[in-house]
Amino acid sequence: MNQQKVVISEDIRSDLQDFMSSLTYNKAFILTDRNTLENCFPVIKEIPAIQNATSFTIAAGDEHKNETQLHAVWDFLSNNGASRDSILINLGGGMVTDLGGFAGATFKRGIRTINIPTTLMAAVDAAVGGKTGINFNGLKNEVGAFYPPLSVFIDCHFLQTLDLNNILSGYAEMLKHGLISSPEILMPLLSFDLYTQSIREVQSESIRQLSKLVAQSVAVKQRIVEADPLEKNIRKALNFGHTIGHAFESLSFELKRPLLHGHAVAAGMVSELYLSHKLCRFPMDKLSQIVYFIKEYYPAFYFDCKAYDTLYEFMTHDKKNEGGKINFSLLSDIGEVQINQSVSQSLILESLDFYRESFGV
Repeated sequence: MNQQKVVISEDIRSDLQDFMSSLTYNKAFILTDRNTLENCFPVIKEIPAIQNATSFTIAAGDEHKNETQLHAVWDFLSNNGASRDSILINLGGGMVTDLGGFAGATFKRGIRTINIPTTLMAAVDAAVGGKTGINFNGLKNEVGAFYPPLSVFIDCHFLQTLDLNNILSGYAEMLKHGLISSPEILMPLLSFDLYTQSIREVQSESIRQLSKLVAQSVAVKQRIVEADPLEKNIRKALNFGHTIGHAFESLSFELKRPLLHGHAVAAGMVSELYLSHKLCRFPMDKLSQIVYFIKEYYPAFYFDCKAYDTLYEFMTHDKKNEGGKINFSLLSDIGEVQINQSVSQSLILESLDFYRESFGV
Protein backbone atom coordinates (compact mmCIF):
# COMPACT_ATOMS: atom_id res chain seq x y z
CA MET A 1 0.00 0.00 0.00
CA ASN A 2 1.35 3.39 -0.98
CA GLN A 3 2.62 5.68 1.75
CA GLN A 4 0.68 8.91 2.04
CA LYS A 5 2.21 12.35 2.42
CA VAL A 6 0.90 14.51 5.26
CA VAL A 7 1.52 18.25 5.12
CA ILE A 8 0.94 20.43 8.20
CA SER A 9 0.29 23.63 6.30
CA GLU A 10 0.36 27.27 7.30
CA ASP A 11 -0.56 28.38 3.77
CA ILE A 12 -2.97 25.92 2.19
CA ARG A 13 -3.26 27.89 -1.06
CA SER A 14 0.47 27.86 -1.76
CA ASP A 15 1.05 24.28 -0.61
CA LEU A 16 -1.89 22.87 -2.58
CA GLN A 17 -0.93 24.83 -5.71
CA ASP A 18 2.65 23.54 -5.54
CA PHE A 19 1.49 19.94 -5.08
CA MET A 20 -1.11 20.03 -7.84
CA SER A 21 1.45 21.58 -10.21
CA SER A 22 3.71 18.59 -9.61
CA LEU A 23 1.04 16.12 -10.75
CA THR A 24 -0.12 14.99 -14.18
CA TYR A 25 -3.90 14.57 -14.48
CA ASN A 26 -6.64 15.16 -17.02
CA LYS A 27 -9.42 16.47 -14.77
CA ALA A 28 -9.76 17.58 -11.16
CA PHE A 29 -12.90 17.15 -9.06
CA ILE A 30 -13.71 18.58 -5.64
CA LEU A 31 -16.12 16.96 -3.17
CA THR A 32 -17.60 19.11 -0.40
CA ASP A 33 -20.56 18.98 1.92
CA ARG A 34 -22.93 21.92 2.36
CA ASN A 35 -20.96 23.29 5.31
CA THR A 36 -17.54 23.15 3.71
CA LEU A 37 -18.90 24.55 0.44
CA GLU A 38 -19.88 27.70 2.33
CA ASN A 39 -17.09 27.97 4.91
CA CYS A 40 -14.00 26.32 3.40
CA PHE A 41 -14.21 26.10 -0.38
CA PRO A 42 -13.83 29.89 -0.79
CA VAL A 43 -10.35 29.60 0.78
CA ILE A 44 -9.01 27.47 -2.08
CA LYS A 45 -11.28 28.09 -5.06
CA GLU A 46 -9.03 30.74 -6.61
CA ILE A 47 -5.95 28.50 -6.69
CA PRO A 48 -4.91 28.38 -10.38
CA ALA A 49 -4.45 24.60 -10.38
CA ILE A 50 -8.07 23.95 -9.45
CA GLN A 51 -9.94 26.90 -10.98
CA ASN A 52 -11.21 24.57 -13.69
CA ALA A 53 -12.08 21.78 -11.25
CA THR A 54 -15.66 20.49 -11.22
CA SER A 55 -17.25 20.46 -7.77
CA PHE A 56 -20.00 18.37 -6.23
CA THR A 57 -21.71 18.91 -2.90
CA ILE A 58 -23.34 16.28 -0.69
CA ALA A 59 -25.47 16.64 2.43
CA ALA A 60 -23.60 17.24 5.69
CA GLY A 61 -23.68 14.89 8.68
CA ASP A 62 -22.57 11.33 9.39
CA GLU A 63 -26.11 10.06 8.89
CA HIS A 64 -25.57 10.81 5.19
CA LYS A 65 -22.42 8.67 4.92
CA ASN A 66 -24.40 6.00 3.12
CA GLU A 67 -24.82 4.13 -0.14
CA THR A 68 -27.24 6.76 -1.52
CA GLN A 69 -24.65 9.51 -1.28
CA LEU A 70 -21.94 7.17 -2.54
CA HIS A 71 -24.02 6.42 -5.66
CA ALA A 72 -24.47 10.17 -6.14
CA VAL A 73 -20.69 10.70 -6.14
CA TRP A 74 -20.20 7.80 -8.57
CA ASP A 75 -22.84 9.34 -10.86
CA PHE A 76 -21.14 12.73 -10.63
CA LEU A 77 -17.74 11.31 -11.55
CA SER A 78 -19.14 9.17 -14.38
CA ASN A 79 -21.30 11.91 -15.87
CA ASN A 80 -18.37 14.34 -15.87
CA GLY A 81 -15.88 12.07 -17.59
CA ALA A 82 -13.67 11.10 -14.65
CA SER A 83 -11.01 8.51 -15.42
CA ARG A 84 -8.08 6.82 -13.73
CA ASP A 85 -6.02 9.86 -14.74
CA SER A 86 -8.28 12.18 -12.72
CA ILE A 87 -7.89 13.64 -9.22
CA LEU A 88 -10.62 13.77 -6.56
CA ILE A 89 -10.07 16.35 -3.79
CA ASN A 90 -12.09 15.65 -0.63
CA LEU A 91 -12.61 18.94 1.23
CA GLY A 92 -14.41 18.38 4.51
CA GLY A 93 -14.69 16.48 7.73
CA GLY A 94 -14.45 12.75 8.28
CA MET A 95 -17.74 12.06 6.55
CA VAL A 96 -16.45 13.66 3.33
CA THR A 97 -12.98 12.08 3.45
CA ASP A 98 -14.41 8.64 4.32
CA LEU A 99 -17.10 8.65 1.64
CA GLY A 100 -15.01 10.49 -0.96
CA GLY A 101 -12.08 8.20 -0.28
CA PHE A 102 -14.27 5.12 -0.80
CA ALA A 103 -15.70 6.62 -3.99
CA GLY A 104 -12.13 7.17 -5.17
CA ALA A 105 -11.12 3.64 -4.20
CA THR A 106 -13.94 2.03 -6.16
CA PHE A 107 -14.59 4.26 -9.20
CA LYS A 108 -12.72 2.82 -12.20
CA ARG A 109 -11.13 0.50 -9.58
CA GLY A 110 -9.30 3.47 -8.13
CA ILE A 111 -8.65 7.12 -8.95
CA ARG A 112 -6.20 9.31 -7.06
CA THR A 113 -7.50 11.31 -4.10
CA ILE A 114 -6.30 14.20 -1.97
CA ASN A 115 -7.75 14.92 1.47
CA ILE A 116 -8.08 18.40 2.93
CA PRO A 117 -9.62 17.86 6.37
CA THR A 118 -11.58 20.81 7.73
CA THR A 119 -12.44 19.40 11.16
CA LEU A 120 -10.14 18.34 13.95
CA MET A 121 -11.57 14.82 13.81
CA ALA A 122 -10.73 14.48 10.14
CA ALA A 123 -7.28 16.04 10.58
CA VAL A 124 -6.08 13.64 13.26
CA ASP A 125 -8.08 10.56 12.37
CA ALA A 126 -10.42 10.10 9.43
CA ALA A 127 -8.35 11.76 6.69
CA VAL A 128 -5.08 10.08 7.72
CA GLY A 129 -4.33 6.36 7.51
CA GLY A 130 -6.09 5.23 4.37
CA LYS A 131 -9.33 3.90 5.84
CA THR A 132 -12.36 4.76 3.71
CA GLY A 133 -15.96 3.66 3.89
CA ILE A 134 -19.63 4.23 4.53
CA ASN A 135 -22.13 3.27 7.20
CA PHE A 136 -24.40 0.38 6.25
CA ASN A 137 -27.27 -1.53 7.83
CA GLY A 138 -27.17 0.72 10.91
CA LEU A 139 -23.48 -0.02 11.58
CA LYS A 140 -20.54 2.39 11.50
CA ASN A 141 -18.10 2.03 8.60
CA GLU A 142 -19.45 -1.40 7.77
CA VAL A 143 -18.41 -1.23 4.10
CA GLY A 144 -15.09 0.24 3.00
CA ALA A 145 -11.54 -0.19 1.78
CA PHE A 146 -7.96 0.63 2.71
CA TYR A 147 -7.08 3.31 0.14
CA PRO A 148 -4.57 6.00 1.13
CA PRO A 149 -4.81 9.42 -0.53
CA LEU A 150 -1.87 10.86 -2.43
CA SER A 151 -1.57 13.54 0.22
CA VAL A 152 -3.31 15.08 3.23
CA PHE A 153 -3.12 18.84 3.76
CA ILE A 154 -3.85 19.91 7.34
CA ASP A 155 -4.33 23.63 8.00
CA CYS A 156 -5.55 24.40 11.52
CA HIS A 157 -6.98 27.75 10.40
CA PHE A 158 -9.95 25.78 9.06
CA LEU A 159 -10.72 24.81 12.66
CA GLN A 160 -11.84 28.38 13.37
CA THR A 161 -15.09 27.46 11.60
CA LEU A 162 -15.89 24.84 14.28
CA ASP A 163 -17.84 25.05 17.52
CA LEU A 164 -16.50 23.60 20.78
CA ASN A 165 -18.38 20.31 20.42
CA ASN A 166 -16.66 19.57 17.12
CA ILE A 167 -13.27 20.59 18.52
CA LEU A 168 -13.88 18.20 21.42
CA SER A 169 -14.85 15.43 19.03
CA GLY A 170 -11.47 15.51 17.31
CA TYR A 171 -9.62 16.06 20.56
CA ALA A 172 -10.86 12.70 21.86
CA GLU A 173 -8.86 10.99 19.12
CA MET A 174 -5.81 13.07 20.08
CA LEU A 175 -6.22 11.91 23.69
CA LYS A 176 -6.35 8.35 22.42
CA HIS A 177 -3.13 8.88 20.49
CA GLY A 178 -1.51 10.23 23.63
CA LEU A 179 -2.70 7.29 25.72
CA ILE A 180 -1.39 4.68 23.28
CA SER A 181 1.95 6.42 22.68
CA SER A 182 3.68 8.12 25.64
CA PRO A 183 3.30 10.52 28.60
CA GLU A 184 5.28 13.07 26.55
CA ILE A 185 2.48 13.17 23.98
CA LEU A 186 -0.38 12.85 26.48
CA MET A 187 0.50 15.41 29.15
CA PRO A 188 0.50 18.54 26.91
CA LEU A 189 -2.95 17.47 25.71
CA LEU A 190 -4.23 17.40 29.28
CA SER A 191 -2.96 20.93 29.94
CA PHE A 192 -4.12 22.62 26.71
CA ASP A 193 -6.99 25.11 27.15
CA LEU A 194 -9.67 23.70 24.90
CA TYR A 195 -12.18 26.45 25.65
CA THR A 196 -10.13 29.00 23.70
CA GLN A 197 -10.74 26.93 20.58
CA SER A 198 -14.48 27.64 20.63
CA ILE A 199 -13.84 31.32 19.83
CA ARG A 200 -13.94 32.10 16.10
CA GLU A 201 -11.16 34.69 16.27
CA VAL A 202 -8.62 32.70 18.27
CA GLN A 203 -5.16 34.12 18.68
CA SER A 204 -2.48 33.02 16.23
CA GLU A 205 -0.39 31.67 19.13
CA SER A 206 -3.23 29.33 20.10
CA ILE A 207 -3.46 28.11 16.49
CA ARG A 208 0.29 27.45 16.49
CA GLN A 209 0.06 25.49 19.74
CA LEU A 210 -2.83 23.43 18.41
CA SER A 211 -0.97 22.83 15.13
CA LYS A 212 1.97 21.44 17.09
CA LEU A 213 -0.29 19.09 19.06
CA VAL A 214 -2.05 18.02 15.87
CA ALA A 215 1.29 17.31 14.17
CA GLN A 216 2.38 15.13 17.10
CA SER A 217 -0.94 13.29 17.08
CA VAL A 218 -0.82 12.67 13.34
CA ALA A 219 2.77 11.42 13.67
CA VAL A 220 1.61 8.82 16.22
CA LYS A 221 -1.03 7.52 13.82
CA GLN A 222 1.34 7.58 10.83
CA ARG A 223 3.97 5.50 12.64
CA ILE A 224 1.41 2.87 13.55
CA VAL A 225 -0.21 2.79 10.12
CA GLU A 226 3.14 2.49 8.35
CA ALA A 227 4.06 -0.44 10.60
CA ASP A 228 0.74 -2.22 10.03
CA PRO A 229 -1.20 -0.73 7.07
CA LEU A 230 -3.88 -3.44 6.91
CA GLU A 231 -4.64 -3.64 10.65
CA LYS A 232 -3.34 -7.14 11.22
CA ASN A 233 -1.42 -6.35 14.42
CA ILE A 234 -0.32 -3.14 16.15
CA ARG A 235 -2.68 -0.89 14.17
CA LYS A 236 -5.41 -2.37 16.37
CA ALA A 237 -4.01 -0.06 19.07
CA LEU A 238 -5.84 2.77 17.31
CA ASN A 239 -9.12 1.09 18.25
CA PHE A 240 -8.68 1.87 21.94
CA GLY A 241 -11.98 3.34 23.16
CA HIS A 242 -13.75 2.42 19.95
CA THR A 243 -15.31 -0.97 20.67
CA ILE A 244 -17.58 0.50 23.32
CA GLY A 245 -17.45 3.96 21.74
CA HIS A 246 -18.94 2.71 18.47
CA ALA A 247 -21.67 0.94 20.45
CA PHE A 248 -22.47 4.21 22.27
CA GLU A 249 -22.56 6.00 18.92
CA SER A 250 -24.91 3.44 17.36
CA LEU A 251 -27.20 3.56 20.40
CA SER A 252 -27.29 7.36 20.27
CA PHE A 253 -28.60 7.23 16.70
CA GLU A 254 -31.16 4.62 17.66
CA LEU A 255 -32.33 6.87 20.54
CA LYS A 256 -32.49 9.89 18.18
CA ARG A 257 -29.89 11.64 20.35
CA PRO A 258 -26.89 11.38 18.00
CA LEU A 259 -23.42 11.71 19.50
CA LEU A 260 -20.52 13.13 17.56
CA HIS A 261 -18.01 10.34 16.93
CA GLY A 262 -15.35 11.74 19.25
CA HIS A 263 -17.82 12.24 22.09
CA ALA A 264 -18.75 8.57 21.76
CA VAL A 265 -15.06 7.61 21.75
CA ALA A 266 -14.42 9.71 24.87
CA ALA A 267 -17.23 7.85 26.62
CA GLY A 268 -15.88 4.56 25.29
CA MET A 269 -12.42 5.34 26.65
CA VAL A 270 -13.85 5.76 30.14
CA SER A 271 -15.32 2.26 30.04
CA GLU A 272 -12.27 0.76 28.34
CA LEU A 273 -9.90 2.36 30.86
CA TYR A 274 -11.90 0.51 33.49
CA LEU A 275 -11.44 -2.75 31.55
CA SER A 276 -7.74 -1.90 31.24
CA HIS A 277 -7.49 -1.52 35.00
CA LYS A 278 -9.35 -4.76 35.72
CA LEU A 279 -7.62 -6.93 33.11
CA CYS A 280 -4.24 -5.26 32.45
CA ARG A 281 -3.58 -3.42 35.71
CA PHE A 282 -3.69 0.06 34.25
CA PRO A 283 -2.85 2.33 37.23
CA MET A 284 -5.90 3.67 39.04
CA ASP A 285 -4.37 7.13 39.61
CA LYS A 286 -3.86 7.59 35.86
CA LEU A 287 -7.34 6.24 35.14
CA SER A 288 -8.79 8.81 37.55
CA GLN A 289 -6.80 11.64 35.94
CA ILE A 290 -8.06 10.82 32.44
CA VAL A 291 -11.65 10.29 33.55
CA TYR A 292 -11.54 13.64 35.41
CA PHE A 293 -10.39 15.40 32.23
CA ILE A 294 -13.10 13.76 30.12
CA LYS A 295 -15.76 14.66 32.70
CA GLU A 296 -14.57 18.28 32.70
CA TYR A 297 -15.07 18.76 28.96
CA TYR A 298 -17.45 16.12 27.62
CA PRO A 299 -21.19 16.03 28.36
CA ALA A 300 -22.55 12.80 29.82
CA PHE A 301 -24.26 10.30 27.55
CA TYR A 302 -27.48 9.24 29.26
CA PHE A 303 -28.59 5.62 29.07
CA ASP A 304 -29.88 3.10 31.59
CA CYS A 305 -29.38 -0.61 32.22
CA LYS A 306 -32.23 -1.42 29.83
CA ALA A 307 -29.86 -0.42 27.00
CA TYR A 308 -27.12 -2.87 28.03
CA ASP A 309 -28.29 -5.73 25.82
CA THR A 310 -28.52 -3.43 22.82
CA LEU A 311 -25.05 -2.03 23.47
CA TYR A 312 -23.61 -5.53 23.82
CA GLU A 313 -25.27 -6.59 20.56
CA PHE A 314 -23.67 -3.64 18.77
CA MET A 315 -20.27 -4.72 20.12
CA THR A 316 -20.68 -8.21 18.69
CA HIS A 317 -20.54 -6.64 15.20
CA ASP A 318 -17.14 -5.01 15.79
CA LYS A 319 -14.74 -5.78 12.94
CA LYS A 320 -11.91 -6.73 15.36
CA ASN A 321 -13.85 -9.68 16.76
CA GLU A 322 -12.49 -13.15 16.21
CA GLY A 323 -13.89 -16.59 16.92
CA GLY A 324 -17.16 -15.18 18.20
CA LYS A 325 -15.38 -13.23 20.97
CA ILE A 326 -15.42 -9.46 21.42
CA ASN A 327 -11.85 -8.22 21.10
CA PHE A 328 -10.53 -5.07 22.76
CA SER A 329 -7.33 -3.05 22.56
CA LEU A 330 -6.55 -2.18 26.19
CA LEU A 331 -3.73 -0.50 28.12
CA SER A 332 -1.46 -1.77 30.87
CA ASP A 333 0.01 1.75 31.14
CA ILE A 334 0.30 4.87 29.02
CA GLY A 335 1.97 3.77 25.80
CA GLU A 336 1.67 0.06 26.62
CA VAL A 337 -1.09 -1.40 24.46
CA GLN A 338 -2.43 -4.93 24.81
CA ILE A 339 -4.25 -5.90 21.62
CA ASN A 340 -6.65 -8.83 21.11
CA GLN A 341 -8.00 -8.79 24.65
CA SER A 342 -11.07 -10.97 24.96
CA VAL A 343 -13.47 -9.65 27.62
CA SER A 344 -16.40 -11.46 29.22
CA GLN A 345 -19.91 -10.12 28.86
CA SER A 346 -20.23 -9.61 32.61
CA LEU A 347 -17.10 -7.43 32.76
CA ILE A 348 -18.21 -5.42 29.72
CA LEU A 349 -21.50 -4.68 31.45
CA GLU A 350 -19.56 -3.78 34.60
CA SER A 351 -17.62 -1.22 32.56
CA LEU A 352 -20.91 0.34 31.46
CA ASP A 353 -21.83 0.62 35.15
CA PHE A 354 -18.50 2.36 35.73
CA TYR A 355 -19.24 4.94 33.04
CA ARG A 356 -22.70 5.69 34.44
CA GLU A 357 -21.39 5.94 38.00
CA SER A 358 -18.50 8.19 36.91
CA PHE A 359 -20.86 10.60 35.14
CA GLY A 360 -23.78 10.27 37.55
CA VAL A 361 -26.20 8.98 34.91
